[in-house]
Amino acid sequence: MSLQILTDRITSILGTDSGLDATIKFKTDEGYVFIDSKVVPHTISNLDEDAECTFDVSVKNALKLLEGDLNPMMALMTGKLKIEGDMGVAMTIAKRFGGK
Repeated sequence: MSLQILTDRITSILGTDSGLDATIKFKTDEGYVFIDSKVVPHTISNLDEDAECTFDVSVKNALKLLEGDLNPMMALMTGKLKIEGDMGVAMTIAKRFGGK
C-alpha cells in the first residue's frame, strides 16, 4: 500500500470544495495526510500539521475504510482506528468517506 494512493483517493473524494470546513489529519504507518478544507480549493498535503481531528490508522486500513470494506465502528473497537480531537468532525468525515 502507498501513502500516495491514499492521498490521491482522499483528494478525489473531497474535490476542491467539499463543504467540510475543518482540518483533518490521517496519521498512518507511512506518513501523514493533512486536509485543510477551510480553504477553497482545499489543501491536501503529506505534512504533519495541527488538525481539529486526527485519525490514527494504517494506510491499508484507511483504504479499506474508504472503500467500505472495513466498518468504522469495528475498526475503532478492535484498535485498527484511533480518533483524537473533535468527534463532530470525525462523524462528518465518516459520513463523507464511508464506502466511496
